[in-house]
This record gives sequence, C-alpha cells and structure tokens, in this order.
Amino acid sequence: MKYGTRLPAALLAALFLAIVFGCSSESSHEHQAESGTKTKEKQRFLAFGGGPTGGTFNFFANKMSSEISNTYNYLDISPKGSGGSAENLRTLNKNAVDMGIVYSGDAFLGRNAKLPNDPNYYDGVQALAFLYGAPAQLITHRGANINSVHDLVGRTVAVGNPGSGAALAAERFFRHLGIWDRIGHRTLGYSQAAADFSDKRIDAFWVLVGYPNSSIIEAATRSRVKLVDLHTDAVKSGFYDKYPFYTRVVIPAGTYEGQTAPVETFQDAALWCASEKLDAEIVQDGLTAVFSEQGIKDIITAHKAARDMSVQHALTGISIPLHPGAVSFWQEKGLTIPASMLP
Repeated sequence: MKYGTRLPAALLAALFLAIVFGCSSESSHEHQAESGTKTKEKQRFLAFGGGPTGGTFNFFANKMSSEISNTYNYLDISPKGSGGSAENLRTLNKNAVDMGIVYSGDAFLGRNAKLPNDPNYYDGVQALAFLYGAPAQLITHRGANINSVHDLVGRTVAVGNPGSGAALAAERFFRHLGIWDRIGHRTLGYSQAAADFSDKRIDAFWVLVGYPNSSIIEAATRSRVKLVDLHTDAVKSGFYDKYPFYTRVVIPAGTYEGQTAPVETFQDAALWCASEKLDAEIVQDGLTAVFSEQGIKDIITAHKAARDMSVQHALTGISIPLHPGAVSFWQEKGLTIPASMLP
C-alpha cells in the first residue's frame, strides 16, 4: 500500500504563515490601486452635512460624498440631511459632522458671534473651497401686484427651513428693510413651500440656492410665477454696506418658465467647510477628488449651479480661514492665499 508524500506539520505551518504575512505586508502599506483609487489599512467613516430635501445643498452633499468615496477606498463619506447652513455650522463646530456646506455670510457672522439670537462663537469651522453662488430668489404669483419686497407687508411668505441659511438671510434682509415684523413668515422647506404656494396657502416663497432651483421649477409648472427684483432695495437701503459678503447677481431671462426678462438680486457664496479637527490629509484627498477634471464634470452634470466651480474660482467669497490641508492644496495648485484666509 502506497502513501503520498507528506510534509511535516511544522513545515506546513511555516509555509502558511509566510503566505499570510507576505500578503498582508502589502496591504498594510498605502498603495495606489490599478483603478487609480487610494486604499489604506484604516477605513474612515465621515459625515457630510447637506441640507433639506429639494435644496441645492442636498444635491452637492450627495454627489461630493459619492465622488470622494468612489475615488478613495479608505474614505466612506455619508451625506446627512440637515436644516441647512446654520445647522451645518453648529454641527461642524462641535465636530458632530466632518464636512458640510455653509454660506459665507453665516460662517463669517458665526465666527464673530453675530448670528441672530445666538451669542456663541463658531470658530472651529474652516473653509475648503467655494462651490457656487447662491442667489436670493423671491417667488410670487404673477398678477399678485408684488413688485418689490415692501409689497410683502401684510402677506404670508415661506422663508426656508428653521435654522437654514435661507431663513437667516430672509430675516436679515427683511429686518434690515424694517418689514420683518410686518409680514407673515413661515419656516417651510423648499418642496413644501412650492406645494403651499401652488395651493395659494402662501403669497410668496424665498429660496437661497443656485439657479435653476427644482422647487421653483415645480411651482412654475403649476402656477404663473414671477421673480422679484431684490437688488434695487438692497442698494437703496445700504444692505451691501452692512453685509459685504453679499454681492449683486443677475438671474438670466428664461431660467424659469414664463421669466421673459433678467432679474437682479444678491447672492451669498456656498462654501465647502470642515471641522478644524479633520485630518489635513483627508482634506487634501477630498479636494483632489472633487476638483479633478472628472470630479467637477460629474458635479456639474448633477447640478448646473456648479457651473462656476474651478481651481481659478476656488477662493471666491471665502470669509473665514482655510483649513491647513486646503492651504497646502491650493498653494500646490498655484493660488496665492490672502492673509485673511490663513488659519
């Protein structure tokens, strides 16, 4: 009776360990995968603060999270719905989320403890890049005889989700004009506002988002809408002098159904921000993924508001210091960092 050749047990064990540790030695070091994605031994799970359903923040947070996660295997970014800009500022400051979108105005005022009814300093938040301009858009029923903001007195207006940048901007602007306490204001998300507007439960609704906005498009399919000029009242009242982070912008004719002429308004800048505690390397990898040629192309495809996203415009409208990882990234791209943006 013949037996096959048998290896001693000790030799088999040695061969097994050599194979295991030989393979793991490669995976324990950072390497570039054939697909171009970076992998690391330690997986990182991060949260990205977005915004309410139907808002531009939501589109950007979802797409950017996906773009980063698909580029870097060691990063798993989860977009988180939120009330918007002000909520993201607060959660970033206490490190409850890692990244988020915040309006430049809220970031600036929060850093200086000047947010309405909020004496806190939100100085643990740093900027990564400019994403898009967010124009204030006031939508009314065509034929409702609302031709300026002052015509809203005695009317009901939806101003955005509680804690959102839209709601804060609306209150800031209407208070500055002296009419905040003379209008009925309802804190509704954009989708609900569009529905209530179409059902004529409200006279107007306000959004602070890139154009074209899906909620306005929705409302325009059910009602005859009109955009109100906000720039004229902003100039006359000295609004730009008091709040220099706002700038004039024109919404082109034809942006929405029935809009036959361009409309002047003002805009804030939507900034990609991070907690100051986030690792510089993660910041740099995130910027690399989003601001690659393909990354920008993908985000523009997801939402037209990203049309101005570029390396050249990356520092536009930034009102707070940059994260150290962002400073290094943009310097490597050849940008000069103003002293006001240095951490």
